[in-house]
Order: sequence, then structure tokens, then C-alpha cells
Amino acid sequence: MKVSSLLNLIPKKDLEFLAAETKVDYQVSKLTGISIFRLILFSMICSDRNSLRVMENFYNSIVFKSFAQIGNKTTRFTSIRDRIVNINAEFFERIFLLLFEKFSNLLNEKKSITRFDSTMVAVSAVFFNWGMKVGTKTNKGQMKFTIGMKGSLPCHVSIFKTQESFSEEKTIPKAIFQHKPKSEDIVVFDRGVQKRGTFVEFTNENIQFVTRLNTDAHYKIVSENKLKSKPKNATVTIKKDYIVYLRSDHKWIEVPMRLIIATIDESGEEIYFLSNIEKLAGYDIAFIYKQRWDIEVLFKFLKQELNLSHLVSRTENGIKVMIYMTLIVAILLIAYKKLNKLEGYKIPKLKFGNELEAQIIKDIVIQC
Repeated sequence: MKVSSLLNLIPKKDLEFLAAETKVDYQVSKLTGISIFRLILFSMICSDRNSLRVMENFYNSIVFKSFAQIGNKTTRFTSIRDRIVNINAEFFERIFLLLFEKFSNLLNEKKSITRFDSTMVAVSAVFFNWGMKVGTKTNKGQMKFTIGMKGSLPCHVSIFKTQESFSEEKTIPKAIFQHKPKSEDIVVFDRGVQKRGTFVEFTNENIQFVTRLNTDAHYKIVSENKLKSKPKNATVTIKKDYIVYLRSDHKWIEVPMRLIIATIDESGEEIYFLSNIEKLAGYDIAFIYKQRWDIEVLFKFLKQELNLSHLVSRTENGIKVMIYMTLIVAILLIAYKKLNKLEGYKIPKLKFGNELEAQIIKDIVIQC
């Protein structure tokens, strides 16, 4: 699929509707929400390391003026900085959610599992006085992005900056509840979440989950499921498939959970899978958990190709704007990569940028 066709899935009328609903252009006439959206999008795709200076250079270029249809307007990086600091971040959040729906339909990924995990970004405390402090010998603060990924696309992000949010017990459950999974969705997360009350709360809210449990966990066997034959592509061997009660605070929680005890074929290490799903075979649950690794690949892509760790703005609002824009660009590049059957991320990003610039120059020539 051509870049122009992908971008046509973000029609101007949709952007104008969201701009009106979020009042993103209240008392603003020059750096509108749509122009800032297009500027950050263009800069992330067409540069290796985005910055305010890079965005200033692009904004004043003939190529970007044609792409964004802004006429002969010019601006300074300080104006871009101030606009990002104060612009309504909800405008970008709504675009992100709109594009996720459109592209998940396009890629036929509506019924995929949803993985949740977190990544940390560290910034010198010289630039801001908030964030998590890690250790006493560092002058850096950290913030956490907890991201949901459904199918191959990011579908949710929560930003955490308080010290208590250092624990995944605090952040992943909160992000899952904020995302509001549908009853047929399956969420997957790592064993950073171990609180029995969280598992019960997910079950009571009809949220299906798959995770790992520590192998020293206390449990009471309620019943045992019959083991099915091992698939050829399985990388673990299931030894037991139980329905159990888990123990918490010296008492049994009588909410049935699925505990699958297996060994990893390559290493022989024992591994416990925990779920509240009864209808799937044990090997299906193990395979669902294995797919959690895909979100680690997404984090690598976001950091290496889209510079997630480089904060263009160091205000809370500006960080929200940039993380939503990062995920928007990620959706476009992942869709472009999959629809054109490309490998990796570096080359698809390069091809996307080259094709975008070639199309803009072609349009300029036609207009001339």
C-alpha cells in the first residue's frame, strides 16, 4: 500500500472534527492543532532524531508547507516549544485512538490478544523536579510509560511519574482498567503483577488474563484438567493443568484460577502460567503468554527508530503530546510494513519517508 493511501485514512474532516471537539485551537490562529500534528508526524518520519530545531527547519521548508497546506507561514522553535507545552493533549489522544481503530480493522486484528508492559525513560533532574528517583547517587529522574499492544499495534498508553508507580503492581493493573478491555479480549502481562486481589478483581470485572506465577506460590488444588497432546510448535511441556485456589494473607481466596505447570524444553526450567480462562487448552494459554514478547520488540522499535527516550518537551503536557504522536507514527509505520510485506523497522521507515517526500515533490511540480 502506498504512503498516500495510508495518509488518506486520516482525512482532514476527521482532524477538523476532533479539533473542534477538543477546542485545541481556542484563541490560536497560526500553529493550529492540525499543523502541529502534521509537523511532528513529518519530523519523526523524515529525521533520525527529532528536536525543536528540526521541527523549525521543516516547518519553514517548501516541502512541509505543501504537505501541511500552510501557505507561506513561518515560525521559530520557541513558538513550537510553547505551543506543545500548552496545546490540549486530548486532541492527539483522540487521533491515536481513532487511528488504532481504523488500522486494526485494516489489518484484521480486532480479535488479537492485548499485551501490557512498561518501559522507563530517564532524564536529568536539571530539566524537571518530578519523576521517580532510582538510587541516591544519581541526579536523574525517571518516568514510566505503560503501553498496551493489541495485535501488532499500540492501543493504549498510561504515563506514571510518582515514586509508588515504580512497582508494576501499581501501573499495569491501572493501565488495564483504564483501557477497559472488552469481555472477549485476553490481556497478557508479565509476573511483575503478583497480588492475588488483582487477579480476583480482573475476574470479577470479566477481564480475561494470562500471566506467569512465581513457582513458590501456595495453592490448593480444586480439580485437575485432562492434558491434551503437545503441538509440534510448542516450546514447553505441560506437566499439570489445575483449577486452584491461591493463598493470600494467610487465607485461601476461593475464586478459582487456572494454574498450568510446565517445563521449558530448551532449559528444563519449571514455569507456572496463571489464567482465569477455562475454555482454552493448556498449550493455547502457554502460546498466548509466549506472544507477550512482541511488546518487547515494540519497545525496541519505539526507542531505536522513533527516539522514545529523547524528550522533545520536558513538561507533563508536552510529554503526553509526544508519546501520543510517537504511537501514531508507530501505527502508520507498522501498517506500512505489514501491508507491503517488509522486514525490520529501519528500512520501512526509510522507504516511508522517501515515498512521502517524493509524493510531495510530485504534487509541487504538478501545481507549478
